[in-house]
Amino acid sequence: MYIETPSRLHMGLIDLNGSYGRTDGGIGLTIEKPNFKLYSEEAEKGITIDFCDSIDNDTIKKECITKIKSAAEKTINHFNIESGFYFKVDDAFYPHAGFGSGTQMGLATSKLITEFYGISADAVELGKITGRGGTSGIGIFTFENGGFILDGGHSLKEKDTFLPSAASVANPPQLIGRYEFPEEWDVLIAIPTGDMSVSGKKEIDIFQEYCPVDKNEVEKMSHLILMNLIPFLLEKDIEAFGKSIDVIQTLGFKKIEVNLQSEHVKNLMDKMKDFGAYGVGMSSFGPTLFSVFDKNNKSIVKETKDYLGDDGIVYTTKAQNHGHRIYK
Repeated sequence: MYIETPSRLHMGLIDLNGSYGRTDGGIGLTIEKPNFKLYSEEAEKGITIDFCDSIDNDTIKKECITKIKSAAEKTINHFNIESGFYFKVDDAFYPHAGFGSGTQMGLATSKLITEFYGISADAVELGKITGRGGTSGIGIFTFENGGFILDGGHSLKEKDTFLPSAASVANPPQLIGRYEFPEEWDVLIAIPTGDMSVSGKKEIDIFQEYCPVDKNEVEKMSHLILMNLIPFLLEKDIEAFGKSIDVIQTLGFKKIEVNLQSEHVKNLMDKMKDFGAYGVGMSSFGPTLFSVFDKNNKSIVKETKDYLGDDGIVYTTKAQNHGHRIYK
């Protein structure tokens, strides 16, 4: 059995203030590339993980082994499964770069096991089992549904402290809205080189140091998403949608994420705007940057590539309006 998942752009956490009785909440977009491809078959016992020849990056391999093994063991224990499993990773993407690799790997592993035994379990249930979605539900719902996602965060009764997903034991949040993303819009991805990943204790410390964020900025962020970003998306107004993305970078926790980046990343954001980008966002803690474009400003692709040269990766992709796919 074989599964292929998308990746996601995490555009921002909405409320890391909590004054109104809820926290977290997020917006994000499912994208076609990069993706995660995993093959599995039943084994007599234990968990075995193999890789195709094209995957030779030790960091990617180590992350895959950790996430697949953990998700498999949790799923097997939860459903009292007695057999083992063999897994082979056919495609994977770099961890802690802003694409949500950990959630996709964990959910993909758990989904393959449950599908093999005919167990009905959606992504939210699998997220609970594997410990994903404790802060953001974007990875959960992009895996399941695709498209543009808005999640409703957590009640303070469920989660009363500010923590990243990897450190939170809260259940996945509620899905508020899932919207089709215009197929005619393209997505530019720019990943500057350098070790700027944020994870583990470093990520926890940032949440503890900078939260709660300013209440007024949370209110502005909420208004911007509800009355600008999503309506402009539905109206297919790409320029206004892009402007909303720009404003989001200046508010709440997203402002903190951007401010903590290197000057290299910040300069690239400014340059992409100079090249004609309608708006430039950073996914999660970066360093991945993104912009939506159309035929009227497609020159930003070449200009961004020329500017970064060998100092980063630039490519184009599309939004994906469906979730994972399983092949038997």
